Amino acid sequence: MHAASGSRLGASHPRREGPVDLRLVPPALAAWATAAVMLDASPQLAVGLALGCVLVAGMLLGGWGSRARRGRASVPPEGGRDGTPVRGEPCFERPRGRAPNVPRDRAQGSAQGRPPGPAQGLPAGPARSRAAGARYGWSRTAGAAVLLCVAAAGVSAGLHGADLRRGPVPVLAREYATVTAEVELTSDPRLARPKVTGNHMTPDSVLINGEVRNIVAGGPDRVAGVAGVATRAPVLVIVDVGERRSEGRRTGGGGPADVGRGVRQAWLGLLPSTRVRVTGRLAPALTGGDRIAAVLRLRDGGGRAMPSVVRQPSAAQRIAGRLRAGLREATDGLPADARALLPGLVVGDTSRITPELDEAFKETDLAHTLAVSGSNLTIMLALLLGPPGLAQQVERRGLAPRLGIPLRTTALLGGVLTLGFVVVCRPDPSVLRAAACGAVVLLALATGRRRSLIPALATAVLLLVLYDPWLARSYGFLLSVLATGALLTLAPRWSAALRRRGVPPRLAEALAAAGAAQALCAPVVAVLSARVSLVAVPCNLLVEFTVAPATVLGFATLATAPWAMPVAKALAWCASWPAEWIAGVARTGAALPGAGVDWPGGWGGALLLALATSVAVLLGRRLLRRPWLCAACAALLLLAVVRPPPLTRVLTGWPPPGWRLAMCDVGQGDATVLAAGDGTGVVVDAGPDPALVDRCLSRLGITRIPLVVLTHFHADHVAGLPGVLRGRAVGAIETTGFAEPVDQVAFVRREAEARGVPLVRAAAGERRRLGPLDWEVLWPPARQVPEPEGPNDASVTLLVRSAGIRMLLLGDLEPPGQQALARSPAAARLGRVDVLKVAHHGSAYQDPDLLRAVAPRLALISAGADNPYGHPAPGTVAALEATGAVVLRTDRDGALAVAGTGTELRVAGD
Repeated sequence: MHAASGSRLGASHPRREGPVDLRLVPPALAAWATAAVMLDASPQLAVGLALGCVLVAGMLLGGWGSRARRGRASVPPEGGRDGTPVRGEPCFERPRGRAPNVPRDRAQGSAQGRPPGPAQGLPAGPARSRAAGARYGWSRTAGAAVLLCVAAAGVSAGLHGADLRRGPVPVLAREYATVTAEVELTSDPRLARPKVTGNHMTPDSVLINGEVRNIVAGGPDRVAGVAGVATRAPVLVIVDVGERRSEGRRTGGGGPADVGRGVRQAWLGLLPSTRVRVTGRLAPALTGGDRIAAVLRLRDGGGRAMPSVVRQPSAAQRIAGRLRAGLREATDGLPADARALLPGLVVGDTSRITPELDEAFKETDLAHTLAVSGSNLTIMLALLLGPPGLAQQVERRGLAPRLGIPLRTTALLGGVLTLGFVVVCRPDPSVLRAAACGAVVLLALATGRRRSLIPALATAVLLLVLYDPWLARSYGFLLSVLATGALLTLAPRWSAALRRRGVPPRLAEALAAAGAAQALCAPVVAVLSARVSLVAVPCNLLVEFTVAPATVLGFATLATAPWAMPVAKALAWCASWPAEWIAGVARTGAALPGAGVDWPGGWGGALLLALATSVAVLLGRRLLRRPWLCAACAALLLLAVVRPPPLTRVLTGWPPPGWRLAMCDVGQGDATVLAAGDGTGVVVDAGPDPALVDRCLSRLGITRIPLVVLTHFHADHVAGLPGVLRGRAVGAIETTGFAEPVDQVAFVRREAEARGVPLVRAAAGERRRLGPLDWEVLWPPARQVPEPEGPNDASVTLLVRSAGIRMLLLGDLEPPGQQALARSPAAARLGRVDVLKVAHHGSAYQDPDLLRAVAPRLALISAGADNPYGHPAPGTVAALEATGAVVLRTDRDGALAVAGTGTELRVAGD
């Protein structure tokens, strides 16, 4: 066959290769499991396990040798023990190439490659004995290999785990001691994602992974001239640089806010391998099973958290830092999404990714494009060597074959490219994992052998787990291995099956790759997020053809930025088009009402999803034979994802027909929607979570928002604003005039400016009308005297009328503000409202006189389940019920919708 192909290697067909070589899979899996378990074990247990495995492996290998020798001595090579022929064996010489007593046609079949058996005239006993001996010897060798890998993984994991428990760092962490330490950075500094805690956002913090190399207890004044203790303990450094104090708005230049910004920039400008001297407080790690011995927290106070550099970074890191900085500079002038996405696609730099965009990528299972993954390196290797589909052919379409570079030299260039990839993208565990997975593709492209892929993947897993046992507990590592394994095993078979049913080859390969990766990775994703994406496969298909050009152009920008910035900016502009497409697909997919479904978390939920996926695959094989049935299933899936509001209302009864007000279930926060026509609504507050409020608005069918009212600037009312603005036409944002807290005021202004939405200020006496809806602003007055003590008492308070229903929305007014409202000119219009949005999540801080004066028929409370504040307070609920009100709350009843008229009031829960 090879001779007929016209080349030495030929163009072998994958179906004609032998079976997949799985011999390295058991040792790799055994080492993986051992490393995951032994990281918490004592060194004595690790050594004992290793010695036991080595001893048993030696016994297996020794026993196999003696058994093999006994087997060879007992089986005569030819005939009987005395050299005479055995019964049934003729005494004449056998013809060449033909077994005795075998017809000519069967002998020819044997010569063509079919092994002869007992039925072909060979003596059954000796042949069977030799085969059994070979199998017995192989099983012993395989068992010994597994045991030796277990021993190596146990020792490596024991040593790495011991690093977290030995030395002075864990002891000082348990005492929460203040220390002065020299820390060598092992990762890029990064800003922590902001989180809502109560009514405020967590302060800005810089996170850095590092290793403590020298430490001494005490502050810099007490340890001056004192020699520290040399050690090597991994720590997480947290630098708090945010300002929570509202006085920051009155701080002039050079104040605390400016100092905080200076400290933040100083830390963010550091490179890995830099050694710094810092003073902070040690604390134990919050969760066990992580690769840090302690948390070193530095609090900014007059610039005391400023790093003192002891040793500059290495030359390789300086070069990598210059390249990464050049890429950021070249992308500065691009649109927001492309500016944030390109550095992530190329080198995993996600510092510009907004929480909203990050959430959109997670909802659509596109987060792998934001992290350094094997696909980045695969694209560059394919550019050099040719596409993976041609790995089994001599004729390839990469740059190297076109330039006439020999195959071995090409493989060497691929290795150099891989090394450069690791240096530029940082030798973090995720980057090393990506390089190993990319090396699998490199081997496939270089050898053209499908059989080498699974052994190469197993080898990569084995070496990485032995080098860094903490990867054995990494979900990212697990997802990478599963995705790569799916592309090597399931995807080719699924692609072939689709082609047999008439699907075009390129589309079949894309569908098979996306479907196989999703099938194996979805259970693990469900463990992490307790949610299953229904749009993952189509979104991955839509971005697949743009990831490669964006990555290639991004790497070209990276390489040219230090030498020719104008050229780099031109390349970045070209790369922005596919990057914008990727971001647009993520945002559109995440905005669909049925983008995902909630799923049980934990490994139980993962097992359930794996079973469901297996059933779906089995049913899918049958459905492919019936095109009309496939089309019907696709239409049903499309309806489940898009969820047209009329159809959803018919099937679920939510929202109820003729609804006037809806209180979204957004956890511990507020988000209320006032119906103003078909697909139109006025949104009052945005809650703490963009995803939750976006999901609520989508279910309500809201696509146009003439006005967003933010009653005050606490995070539990404004942090979800990006979810309100996502994919909707917004006319204006109206806010209170009390501009505190300053960080949340700045956040709202940034979001409004980024989307071109004007900001206006609410004041008492303002009246507006929109379709069937009209409302009046009752509070705060244009000039609030005296100035309120905090943002709550400056909350915008609305009196709303719709279809004869009077609704009072109090924001978070506390007793002083409620009493001032009762004394204001608007007090005469407060009596006998139909619906009351209870102030401040139903807290105990209410004015009983106001509650009695309002006397609502229905009281709605927005509070999070199991919130730490005890909202709503039992006393407040009792006081409302004493006025004759029906009290409903989102923590128990879910989202609430009010419908009907002033004479016939109806309420429905979701």
